[in-house]
Amino acid sequence: MTLSSAEMRAYYAVRAPYYDDVYLKPERRADIAFLREHLPARVAGRTTLEVACGTGFWTQFLATRARRLVATDATPEPLEFARRRPNVEQVAFVQADAYALGPELGTFDAAFAGLWFSHVPREGRDAFLHSLHARLAPGARVVFLDNSSVQCLEHPIVETDAHGNTYQQRRLKDGSMHRVLKNFPTEAELRALLEPLAARCAFRALDNFWLVEYALPAA
Repeated sequence: MTLSSAEMRAYYAVRAPYYDDVYLKPERRADIAFLREHLPARVAGRTTLEVACGTGFWTQFLATRARRLVATDATPEPLEFARRRPNVEQVAFVQADAYALGPELGTFDAAFAGLWFSHVPREGRDAFLHSLHARLAPGARVVFLDNSSVQCLEHPIVETDAHGNTYQQRRLKDGSMHRVLKNFPTEAELRALLEPLAARCAFRALDNFWLVEYALPAA
């Protein structure tokens, strides 16, 4: 799998029209209600870069509190849905590769990625973080949100590659089957990766998701 995966882009292009179904599951309602309040507060008043915004589910909430918001995704189809969300009139939507976030995007003092880190191959984590941090000012705040391994009850792991990446098989509404890279890092794994790069790092487990927040060292 390449870092910018055609396989994953194809999956999310087809899934875009009904991606929100993932947030409507009854068992996730309490988590979603908390996150709709919590995440915007973490970027309040900050110039914010959202990576892999997809159909903009989180964008619509972040935009209510961020001072400025640039939302990126590598796939055009989800971005079309994101542009139709409420509260996003002032959001700049940009098609961009998460592994090659260019200087034309600007410099930010906050960043968010929701349900993206699990799709980063283990061998690509350093490249992603390097790309992201190059766009961030000293002291910037970073928040990652992703699925906990509870998701494996619905979509079990069916394959593990030589790098330790894990894969699920998912059937979409059109009947097509897709091989989806989906890693489930532990708290210890995330801390080992991020703490050497951060001034501080905090982890929080919810019923169906995990959150990690860290700050880059100040200048």
